[in-house]
Amino acid sequence: MTGLTRIIAGVDEAGRGPLAGPVVVAAVILDPSQPITGLDDSKRLSEKKREELFPLIRRHALAWAVVEVGPEEIDQINILQATLRGMQRAVDRLSVSPTLALVDGNRAPSLPCRVKTIVQGDRLEPAISAASIVAKVWRDRLMGELHLRYPVYRFDRHKGYPTALHLSLLSLHGPCPAHRRTFGPVRTHLQGELL
Repeated sequence: MTGLTRIIAGVDEAGRGPLAGPVVVAAVILDPSQPITGLDDSKRLSEKKREELFPLIRRHALAWAVVEVGPEEIDQINILQATLRGMQRAVDRLSVSPTLALVDGNRAPSLPCRVKTIVQGDRLEPAISAASIVAKVWRDRLMGELHLRYPVYRFDRHKGYPTALHLSLLSLHGPCPAHRRTFGPVRTHLQGELL
């Protein structure tokens, strides 16, 4: 690490839009001496490719951290604040302190280092791409575990996003503890139960 004037952390999240499960935030500091080929926005990569890159990122990065912010906290403070709080926690948990955090999007969390937001940063900056892949794979695996706990909702298929399948199963079974109660379709269902 000698000679590095800037230690850059990429920060990104997965799961802001779903009706269920946590929002997952990852922070990754790549090692310039161990470049990883194939990094891109996790949404542009196949699941197979993400799963191949996930261990490589964890093995070759100077530091990485993952934070889950659960449905209860999301409902208490809203999804934007939950995401920003997750970013703060993820950077705080890095074993190496960055001098600069590159954050995907246009909203900057308050961090102890300099912060630069980059719209579509997960396509443009390798460190953000790496964070995007780590967050996505981590969250997808969590949703697989939630599927085992609540199989009737098929979280393995839609990962909690408001697909037609998820909405129909939500309507049929009502929300479970993994659902975000302040999100439109879930809130509407709960209000309907109260009438």
